[in-house]
Amino acid sequence: MPRPNATAVTEFTFEGFSALGWQRRLLLFVVFLALHLVTLASNALILAAVRLSRHLHTPMYFLLSALSLSETCYSVAIVPRMLSGLLSPREAVSVAGCATQLFFYLTFGVTNCFLLTAMGYDRYVAICDPLRYAVVMGQRTCVHLVGGSWSMGLSTAIIQVSSVFSLPFCDASVISHFFCDIRPLMKLACADTTIKELLTLLISLCVLVFPMVLIFISYVLIVSTILKMASAEGQRKAFATCASHLTVVIVHYGCTSFIYLKPKSQNSLQDRLLSVTYTVITPLLNPVVYSLRNKEVKQALLRAVGRKPLP
Repeated sequence: MPRPNATAVTEFTFEGFSALGWQRRLLLFVVFLALHLVTLASNALILAAVRLSRHLHTPMYFLLSALSLSETCYSVAIVPRMLSGLLSPREAVSVAGCATQLFFYLTFGVTNCFLLTAMGYDRYVAICDPLRYAVVMGQRTCVHLVGGSWSMGLSTAIIQVSSVFSLPFCDASVISHFFCDIRPLMKLACADTTIKELLTLLISLCVLVFPMVLIFISYVLIVSTILKMASAEGQRKAFATCASHLTVVIVHYGCTSFIYLKPKSQNSLQDRLLSVTYTVITPLLNPVVYSLRNKEVKQALLRAVGRKPLP
């Protein structure tokens, strides 16, 4: 129950990186702004390349373009507020504004998790059942995979935002983070949050561990199939098609699992710096590692700007 005579909170304040000096915050601002702009530009290039090049109208690139769009929205939901906080520490946000940011953060974050799982399934079918790839990964299947990923993101956001903001917030209003996240918000509630924390842990297990298990099973089957290939060149090409996806999966799930699956979070400055990995770096990692190193994407981009593709 709320404490007697407590004052209801009407706005929150981000602690962010206020513990750092002005020069360090200015340096972080410049670095994060540059990374954010590169992220937006890279994802926009991927979307344009997939849209304009008929050679990229395949299931893999359809899923990749969906991921690029979701990553762009995810980055826009978090990074601008963080950049503003670096220049103006202890910046205030209304309760409604905080709930809105949490909603979009969860929607796109969870959507990304399931899109990565869908991309893992795509690689599994391409390598383990190549003769039926065109049939299994048809347009209808791809639309269902993307639609299912968005549905999981939206439903998770609705449940979590409703759960968190049904709590009373009294007196304490400083969020120990640089954006509105679940655990820092529950720490401010003036009521027992045990049930809410258990719900958050259960949902985290569903949206993090379950997709990771599916991806792990896919790669066990993929590696088993690759090792049975007689051609060393075939093995090399098969591993190469999976390397980029696996790199993104390890970084994405590694950081988010560490933050959301540990029993208690002190929301320390170290945790906030780690959060930068999956809020700033991972959205950039996807287009750079997964696509811009891909020869087909490079050629599509060159064709889009009227230059001759590389041989």
